Amino acid sequence: MNSIAILDFGSQYAQIIARRVRESNVYCELFAWDAPQEKIFSINPKGFILSGGPKSVYEENAPFIQDFIFASNLPILGICYGMQALTHALGGKVNPSSEREYGFAEISSLVSSSLVSNLSTVWMSHGDKVTQLPQGFISLAKSGNSPYAAMGNLEKKYFGVQFHPEVHHTKNGIELIKHFVVDICNVKPTWTPNSIIDESVQKIREQVGNQKVLAAVSGGVDSSVATALVHKAVGEQLICMFVDTGLLRHNESLEVATAFRDGLGAELITIDASKEFLSALKNVTDPEQKRKIVGEKFIRIFERESKRLGSDIKFLVQGTIYPDVVESSASNQSKSEKIKTHHNVGGLPEDMSFELVEPLRMLFKDEVRLVGEALGLNEHLVWRQPFPGPGLTVRCLGEITPERVSRLRAADKILQDELLGAGFLGKHGKTSQAFAVLLPVKSVGVMGDGRTYQEAVAIRAVTTDDFMTADWARLPHELLAKVSSRIVNEVEGINRVVYDITSKPPATIEWE
Repeated sequence: MNSIAILDFGSQYAQIIARRVRESNVYCELFAWDAPQEKIFSINPKGFILSGGPKSVYEENAPFIQDFIFASNLPILGICYGMQALTHALGGKVNPSSEREYGFAEISSLVSSSLVSNLSTVWMSHGDKVTQLPQGFISLAKSGNSPYAAMGNLEKKYFGVQFHPEVHHTKNGIELIKHFVVDICNVKPTWTPNSIIDESVQKIREQVGNQKVLAAVSGGVDSSVATALVHKAVGEQLICMFVDTGLLRHNESLEVATAFRDGLGAELITIDASKEFLSALKNVTDPEQKRKIVGEKFIRIFERESKRLGSDIKFLVQGTIYPDVVESSASNQSKSEKIKTHHNVGGLPEDMSFELVEPLRMLFKDEVRLVGEALGLNEHLVWRQPFPGPGLTVRCLGEITPERVSRLRAADKILQDELLGAGFLGKHGKTSQAFAVLLPVKSVGVMGDGRTYQEAVAIRAVTTDDFMTADWARLPHELLAKVSSRIVNEVEGINRVVYDITSKPPATIEWE
C-alpha cells in the first residue's frame, strides 16, 4: 500500500496533519524528523509532508531535512517551519520577520491552477519568513507580510506554504492537502474502513497464528472494536474477558455483557475484581501512580485468570489508539512531549507474560468508529461515550474510596440521563464526550436550614473530531441548571456543581 510520510519538526499540529491526510482516504504515518531511513521507507511513502515547529532554522541543533529525503526524488510539502527548512536546505534565505503573523491572514494566489489557487483566508503562526527563494522555485501566493506565502518548484514537485492548511481556520486547507497527496503524489485514496479491516485481519492472523488470544474488554469503543476485529480474524481462538474493577459507570457490567453476546455472538467471561482494585488504590492520590496501579492490576488478573482457563494464552488484545500513543510518550514516531500515561501504553508492567495485539494502534477515534460500523457492531456500542481504561479512577480526584466512587457514579448517571434526553449524546448528539469529575474540594453550602460542608462536582462536556484537540460544549443554561439541581438534591455528599469551560489545549479532556 502506498502512503505519505509526515516528518514531525515539533509542531503542535503534527497529528492534525495526519488526520487531514487520512480524511483524504490516504494512509500516512507520523515520524520524528530524524527517524532512520529504513523506518520511514518501511511504509513505502510516495511523498513527504514536513510539519511546522517552534525552532528557527538558524538555531543551534535546529531540526533539518535528512539527505535521503531529497535523494528519493519524491514530492515534498513543507508547512511553516517545514517550508523554512526546505528553503534553508536548498540555498534560499530565511530571516526573522519584522511583523510576526499569528492568526487569520489573507493571501493572494499568483499562479492559476496551483496548489493554493483556491485559498484566500488562512491561519498563520510564525516569526520567521522566507526572504529569498531557492533556485528553481517560484512564488505561488503572497500575503500582506510576505511575498512568499507559498512557493513551489513545479519540476521537482517541491512545495512550501507559510500557513497551516491542516487547521480548520484555513478555509479549503484540507483540499490543498488532498490535492498534494492524491494528485501530486499520485497516491490512490484507498484507505477506507473496509480496507482497514482487511489489512488488520491479515496482520492479526500473521501475528497470532493458531494460538489462543485473550481480549481485554472494557466496554469502551476502542476495546470493543479491537475485539471485534480479532474475532473476525481468528474466531473461536478468541477468549473475551471483562474485568469489573468497581470503577465502572452505572450498570456498565450488564450493558457490556449484553452488547457482546448480542453484537458479536461472543461469550464473555466476567471477573469481579472490585475489592482488589479498590484495595490497591487505597490512600493513593497521585494520578500517574493510580494509572500504573490499574494497568499492572489488569495484567496480573488477566495472567491469573488465563491460567485458570487451562490454556497457555500468549496474546492479549488491547484497544490502544493513536492519541493514546501520542499522549503517553515522546515515542520514536513523534517529538510530542509526554502528557500522561495511558494504562494500556505506558502503564503496563515490563515483565508481563503477554504479547500485545493492538489492531487500532495507528487509528484515530473517528476511524475506529467507522471500522466498528463496517464490522456491523451495534450503533449504541460504537457511539458510546469514551471511557478511560482506568475507569472512574481518573475522574475521582484525590483518594479513591467506595463511598466517593459511588457518589461520582450517581452524579455521572444523572448527567448522562439529562444529556441523552436533551439530544446531546449518541451518534448524532451535540457532544463528543461528557462526564462528571468528583473534586477533592469541600465547600460550604446551605440545605434547608442547615449548614453543609460537602464535596464539589465538575461537569466536563466537549466537542471534537479527533480527540487530539477539543472545545468545551456550549450546553444550554437550562440544561446545566437541571443537572446541577438534580445532583445536589439526589446525591448525598455533594453540595456544589461547576462547569469546565477549558479547551484542549491547554487542558486535556480528562482531569487526570
